[in-house]
Amino acid sequence: MPVPRVRRWQPLALTAAAVLVGITVPATATATTSPTQAPATTAAVGAYDDTYYKDALGKTGPELKSALHTIISEQTKLSYDQVWDALKSTDEDPANSSNVILLYSGTSRSKDSSGGDQGDWNREHVWAKSHGDFGTSTGPGTDIHHLRPEDVTVNSVRGNKDFDNGGSAVEGAPGNLTDGDSFEPRDAVKGDVARMILYMAVRYDGESGFPDLEPNDQVDNGSAPAIGRLSVLKKWSDEDPPDAFEKNRNQVIFDKFQHNRNPFIDHPEWVEEVY
Repeated sequence: MPVPRVRRWQPLALTAAAVLVGITVPATATATTSPTQAPATTAAVGAYDDTYYKDALGKTGPELKSALHTIISEQTKLSYDQVWDALKSTDEDPANSSNVILLYSGTSRSKDSSGGDQGDWNREHVWAKSHGDFGTSTGPGTDIHHLRPEDVTVNSVRGNKDFDNGGSAVEGAPGNLTDGDSFEPRDAVKGDVARMILYMAVRYDGESGFPDLEPNDQVDNGSAPAIGRLSVLKKWSDEDPPDAFEKNRNQVIFDKFQHNRNPFIDHPEWVEEVY
């Protein structure tokens, strides 16, 4: 019998520190405590409106999407091997510089524990690489705006499922739910996931031999260059606005690696304007 899609937002018993960065560390994890403040590199969004985003301001709908595509397509591309070291910087635990924060499970794990074995963390493609069949090729397959550290086993549970509400609890990742065709991340990163998906759709539109990625309002998209559900992703973005960790990550990518930004982190209101 199919599992009903029931909205399961759980009350969050978070400390003030965890609210700030949007992570949850289970009591059983061998992890550091949640950071209490964002690194000093976090920049004010307004600083980029007169420069980086100047050609997008005042636009709406398709014109805004087109302008943002042009802006964020100017980037330095990484190899898949380079992604390992990049994630150790972009997702560094502010409370322990030797660790990274895992996206879905929210735990803090040693940077040295990267790999493919049980207990390791690996490179999670939030826009599943089979959705458009771009694999790990330089471009969408290596774009660290949607690549995040995650526990090998939890990453496997997510697989290439679309995003939606409902399902059964994911072992080792409290607050996450999954069923046969969808995955629901924990509350603290629902908006992060939505904004990564929408970034990918604006950035990769069929040019340079890459697939034309677009969100839709369905699940079980398979190998089509689509991922859903758009209506749910929009709601997640609205209910979980960018926090200090997500903003700092955007800044590190811009300053040190790809030199482009996720506009939906800087301007969350553009989600509604574009979609």
